[in-house]
Amino acid sequence: MPAAEGGARKDPGAAAVSAASPHVLHLAESRATRLFLALAGFLITDALLAEFVGVKIFSLERTFGAAEHPWSLFGVSGTLNFTAGVVFWPLVFVLTDLINEYFGRRGVRLVSWLAVAFIAWAFFAAWVAIHLAPATFWVQANAQQGVPDIQRAYALIFGQGMWTIVGSITAFLVGQLIDVTVFHRIRRATGARWMWLRATGSTAVSQLFDSFIVLYIAFVLGPQKWPMAQFTAVALVNYAYKMLAAMAMIPVLYLVHAGVRRYLGRDEVARLRHEAAA
Repeated sequence: MPAAEGGARKDPGAAAVSAASPHVLHLAESRATRLFLALAGFLITDALLAEFVGVKIFSLERTFGAAEHPWSLFGVSGTLNFTAGVVFWPLVFVLTDLINEYFGRRGVRLVSWLAVAFIAWAFFAAWVAIHLAPATFWVQANAQQGVPDIQRAYALIFGQGMWTIVGSITAFLVGQLIDVTVFHRIRRATGARWMWLRATGSTAVSQLFDSFIVLYIAFVLGPQKWPMAQFTAVALVNYAYKMLAAMAMIPVLYLVHAGVRRYLGRDEVARLRHEAAA
C-alpha cells in the first residue's frame, strides 16, 4: 500500500539511529570520555607540533639572556643547542603519564599508535604540498622581506629529511611503549602513592631509549654518518635536558591531576585509577 494511503513507512536506518542514540548520548556526555579525548587530542597535537617546529635549532643560554656555556664530552665539545621540539616534548611526558594514570596501558598504546599515524600522514601531506608546482608570482612574493625564493624556504622548513622523520617516529613509538610498561611496574610496587616517582621513573627509562634511537637513525645511519663519540655525547646532553625538563614538569603533573579530580570527582577518579592499574 502506498505511504500516502497506509501511513508513512518507517525507515529502518532512522530506527537504528534512534535506538542507539541513548548510548551515543551517554558516551558523549561521559566526563571520563571527554577527559580521554582532551588528553589524547592534546598529546597528538603537541607531538605533531614538536615534530614540525623541531627543524629550528635554538641556543638555550641565549634564549635566557646568558652567555653560551661550552661543554666537552668524549672529546666532543659544543654549546647547549637543541631543536625547538624539545620545548614541547615535556608536555607529551605529562600527558602520557596522565593517560597512564587514568586509562592504563590500552589508553596509552591507542593514543601512541594514533599519534604515529597522524604524524606520518602530516609528513606525507607536507611532502605533497612541497612538490606542488608553485605559482610564479608566489616564489618571489616575499623578496622584500629577505626571502628571495619562498618555495625553497617552504621546502626547507617543512621537508625534513627522511632519516630524521623515520628516526623521530620510531623513537617516539618505542619510547611510549617502554614508558607505559615501566610506569605500571613502578605502580605495582608502590600502589597509588608517589605519582611523581612512576611519572619520572618511566620518563627516565623511556627517554634514554628515545634520545639514542632518534639520533642513531637520523645521524649515524643517515647521510651525515656521525662518529660514535659525537653520537653518544650529543645523545647524553639531550637526555640530560629531557630529564631536567621532566622533573621541572612534576608540579604541572600534580596541578593537572588536581584539576581532573575536581572535574571528575573523587569517586570517579578512584574508579578510573583502579581500572587503569588492573
